[in-house]
Amino acid sequence: MNTALKKLVARQEWQFFTVLPRADRPLALLWWMILVLRGLLPAFFVIAMGHLIGVVQRGSELTAALGYVGILFFLLQILTPVHQALSANLGSKTAAWLYDELTSACVAPAGMIHLENPQHTNDLTMARDFDLGISGPPLSISMDFIASGLVEFIGGVASACVLFAYSWWAPLLLAGAWLGTHWLLRESGVWKDRNTDEVQNAQRHADYSYRIAVDPPAAKELRMFGLSGWTIDRFRDQRRYLHELRWAATRLRERSVFWSVLLVVAANVILFWSMAQAATGGYLPLDRIVTFSFAAIGTSMIAFGGLSWALDGAAAPASAVLRLQAAMSETGKLNDGELSVVGMPQQDIEFNNLTFQYPTSSSPVLKGFSLTIPAGSSLAIVGQNGAGKTTLAKLLCRLYDPSSGNILIDGIDIRKLELSSWRKNVTAVFQDFIRFELTLRENVAPKGAADEVILAALAEAGAEHLAELDTILSKSYAGGTDLSGGQWQRVALARTLCAVKLGASLVLLDEPTAQLDIRGEAEIFDRVLASTRNATTILISHRFSTVRKADKICVLEHGEVIELGSHKELMEFNGRYRTMFDLQASRFDSEETGVEFDVLD
Repeated sequence: MNTALKKLVARQEWQFFTVLPRADRPLALLWWMILVLRGLLPAFFVIAMGHLIGVVQRGSELTAALGYVGILFFLLQILTPVHQALSANLGSKTAAWLYDELTSACVAPAGMIHLENPQHTNDLTMARDFDLGISGPPLSISMDFIASGLVEFIGGVASACVLFAYSWWAPLLLAGAWLGTHWLLRESGVWKDRNTDEVQNAQRHADYSYRIAVDPPAAKELRMFGLSGWTIDRFRDQRRYLHELRWAATRLRERSVFWSVLLVVAANVILFWSMAQAATGGYLPLDRIVTFSFAAIGTSMIAFGGLSWALDGAAAPASAVLRLQAAMSETGKLNDGELSVVGMPQQDIEFNNLTFQYPTSSSPVLKGFSLTIPAGSSLAIVGQNGAGKTTLAKLLCRLYDPSSGNILIDGIDIRKLELSSWRKNVTAVFQDFIRFELTLRENVAPKGAADEVILAALAEAGAEHLAELDTILSKSYAGGTDLSGGQWQRVALARTLCAVKLGASLVLLDEPTAQLDIRGEAEIFDRVLASTRNATTILISHRFSTVRKADKICVLEHGEVIELGSHKELMEFNGRYRTMFDLQASRFDSEETGVEFDVLD
């Protein structure tokens, strides 16, 4: 019995129903109460109708009997639209709760490995857009189908119970036959194999085809290369294939339908033949004939119907969200230290025999990496694609923990520092920096800052004349404006400089000026170095005209330091840095200019 209970609790349908009270407990309770009442009313109505016929036969007073019938009929009519409205409201609140939980599952963990773990991808695909009508009806609509299916099932069971007044075997025979249709047609209602690799890959391909069609980033290439028709055909083919998989899994099968019909017909023939014999023999009066006949017909509501597909479509994403809550919380967690951080680093940052490997990679990005960066200095990192430069920045932000070795901040392992406190000391501009569709003020200081601090940061980033602070940086909003790639990069730099003014002491710049022209880059980087002269600055850049201005330059290859020194020292060393610098500089007339160099990232 314990095993059976565990299996029941583990079912995604059970998990879905446990979500309803978490979304809105009073509304869920009211929804269930009306649902049960709606399910019982048909059986009560049948009994009342039989009683009314008996009263008419006996010539008794009709007022009470008619009153019962009228009240039950009124409830049957009024509760359905009320319950539909409740279902829509509860569905919307449940969808909102699930999206809140999904958002929290993705954002709450201190690390970010959980977002890159392929084991979570399938559940994320299922959970992300479940209420947009892409893979099924929104939950506000599905809830009414689920309610109707449950009402019919309860009504069928209640009607079967009325037949106990005729004979003990009658409800067992008839209800058992209709319940048998659920077993015989079980494959036609629930997409049990939706988690197979084939189905999940089809879902992901269909989702991707949809995304490239409707999201702006791909719009230019689709039109320039004449891919509009190709995109539509690809989406249509992928979606059709997904539907074919679902149809193959849930279609009605001839043999199952045949046995279902045979079973139900046989059970009804036996019961109605028995009642006919009883009526012919004078053992069954008219009022009871009407009651039991309608009860037998009402028992058919137990039949396999729309509940299965509606509940399956709603329960699968809800179950996926609940799985992601637990899985992502565990995968993305980082142990929090206890030491508070103020103004660190004050001495140095030391990478000590550091090794790191991404969970999806077959080999480490960094291996045995060791380097010391004096506090208050600037370090530039150059190297080939995949050398581990951006990974170092992420490790310093403690978005990941190293596989082995450690990072020491003033001699203290970074894992012993209080995480939120350390991150207040760090600010960064990554290559894929975020672009908020919010006001300029909120883009520069999302958590708030004085206007004079924001304006000063914008000025230092060369972005003082881009827009007013209250202007939304998107033309999707009234009064909003769009920015070019270079302008957005200045806003991202302003966000970092604002953080420095608010107390950050470690600045990480990952291609901070990649979308600026040569002169703009030189101007901005001079300003950045001036604004961060009291901070420790780590720069990752393609352009040697920029990195040459750093105090030290680190050449990284295959996760290891192969050269380290100032620009002058590395040029005199005549090694890898000199080769890369000369190759880039040879394309220009002046040593003071530079350009992106494809060999480097």
